[in-house]
Amino acid sequence: MKARDEHSNALSGGWRQWWQQQDQTQRFFMAYGALIAGSVFAAIAGSWYFLAAVPALLVVVFLTVVDIRAVFTLLLICIPLSTELQLPNGLGLDLPTEPLMIGLMLAGFLLLIRKGPKLDKGPLLHPISLLLLLHIGWIAISAFLSHQPVVSFKFLAGKIWYIAPFFFLGSRMLKTEQDIKRFFWAVFLPLLLTIFIVTARHATQGFTFAEIHWVLTPFYRNHVAYAAIIVLFTPFVWFVRQWYPKGSLERWTITLSLPVLLIAIQLSYTRAAYVAVVVAIGAYYVLKWRLTKWALALAVAGSIAGLAYMVMDNRYLDYAPNYETTVTHKDFNNLLQATYELEDISTMERLYRWVAGFNMTAAEPIFGFGPGNFYFFYKSYTVTSFTTYVSDNPEQSGIHNYYLMTLVEQGIVGLLIYLALVFYALIRGEAIYANAHSKRDKQIAMMAILSIIIISVMQLINDLVETDKVGPFFFMSLAILVNLDLKYRRGLKQKQA
Repeated sequence: MKARDEHSNALSGGWRQWWQQQDQTQRFFMAYGALIAGSVFAAIAGSWYFLAAVPALLVVVFLTVVDIRAVFTLLLICIPLSTELQLPNGLGLDLPTEPLMIGLMLAGFLLLIRKGPKLDKGPLLHPISLLLLLHIGWIAISAFLSHQPVVSFKFLAGKIWYIAPFFFLGSRMLKTEQDIKRFFWAVFLPLLLTIFIVTARHATQGFTFAEIHWVLTPFYRNHVAYAAIIVLFTPFVWFVRQWYPKGSLERWTITLSLPVLLIAIQLSYTRAAYVAVVVAIGAYYVLKWRLTKWALALAVAGSIAGLAYMVMDNRYLDYAPNYETTVTHKDFNNLLQATYELEDISTMERLYRWVAGFNMTAAEPIFGFGPGNFYFFYKSYTVTSFTTYVSDNPEQSGIHNYYLMTLVEQGIVGLLIYLALVFYALIRGEAIYANAHSKRDKQIAMMAILSIIIISVMQLINDLVETDKVGPFFFMSLAILVNLDLKYRRGLKQKQA
């Protein structure tokens, strides 16, 4: 027994001596290797497969402490690659983007606490930031007065973990031309990868409209999300291409990607994306000719006139679908014809929910039903003549119009605040573009504004800002405009001095 103890002590002493001889880097990698092996073994042995992700999680936490910019770039890379995981009770989680958002949000709060007095207050006090804070504040008020507060506060939490990393932290990460280039390549390359994968899989199905949903998995929930991220990112591709010398590898790569993006948009079979492309081209000239205020005034007047026309004498009832002929179409040409004839099931189901939405607004005009609550209450406000084959809504989807959804869930005040945010960003963005001294700043302003416009157009028949394929670009585009505006104002003060 004594001999065995002496042998054990000798081995232990030899191990300690060997460990002490290793330098710090070797110790770290050996310990990390042991952690990986232990996590994988525990995951397999106990069927707790989430344990295999513990080493990666620790690396992200370490990077967040050491270099938060690296984690922000990692989040950008993951946006096109993320996948949705369905959880119990109808909840969904986008992996790995949403955990990274939450981690960056918490890191941002710690940064604010630690360096609060020393941080530049300019971005926080900018009118766009103040309108965004007002938007969040009203969501909190409407959540407190919600018909289902638990659902509404979950919505509020999700909104915050989108805005905190992509707008407030993004305003620190997207200041310079080099920052914009890093942002561009972090999104562009994985986006292009998903397009190649989706297109290759779609080719095996003959590029049919009926198979578009299947070929998008696991990267995209539906063809609208796929088309939206491509369309909204196209302005960045168009302008960043011009930043590299002719004949360079970077310029050739970006230039050759443009037809790939356009073909992918076409093959997405997304009507809203087609419209958004046309609107973006027109918006480019509207911004150059400084006609944004007139365009917005015309859009508002047209919306009010159209709504008044439909409500007067209950004319909207004349557009009720024929239940027997309003069906799902598997051929895209038939779908376009059915859309024109008001016999496309997705279009008429939207009308079914929009009618319910306006009835809900009449019932709760000021505070709405609470963020995230449309699905739980809309069926008692529907008009049966607009019912379609899919009106039972088993997937629990929303109203498919972000502005109407905001009106229903946050009331008139909530909608006005959101419109004020978008309208001010576009009007001020036009001024930033016009006043920018360098061609590069003009291009950055233009691509940010066009991205916001494309998202805003697609929001007319979709709910996209709270999705990880679209929402990040909306808030980062706002952050880019804030940084450009502050840069212009600093330059103006220096010139006056």
